[in-house]
Amino acid sequence: MLLKRYNGVVVLKTDSEGTGRKMSKKEQTEIKPLETVEPIGKRVLIRKDEDKKQTKGGIQLPDNIEIPTITGRIVAVSAEVENSPDVPLRQYDKVLFNPKGAIPVDFEGDNRLFVVEVENVVAVFRKT
Repeated sequence: MLLKRYNGVVVLKTDSEGTGRKMSKKEQTEIKPLETVEPIGKRVLIRKDEDKKQTKGGIQLPDNIEIPTITGRIVAVSAEVENSPDVPLRQYDKVLFNPKGAIPVDFEGDNRLFVVEVENVVAVFRKT
């Protein structure tokens, strides 16, 4: 890990493995493309909400016990869903979905991203 100050801004630089070793000049200037996930067909990408570690009554659950959630926020929608007037789903909507039809995406360490078919989204939370 390397902290540098450029024009008053502190920049954190580390090697790709995260070991904290000092990077060479070539590694510091090399720009790596960002990896993205884009759903295809009638699908959306959902970031699942955190599992609850406390009951509604305020009882704190042990670390090995969690109440599973099936709600999340839509992170991305496919072009087909975005252009369809029949599907009322938009990016950042909070939704209730069927986890059996969800395909986990191994994109982040906590693995809370899922590709879900529109048919498996059962409700959208809206404020009125």
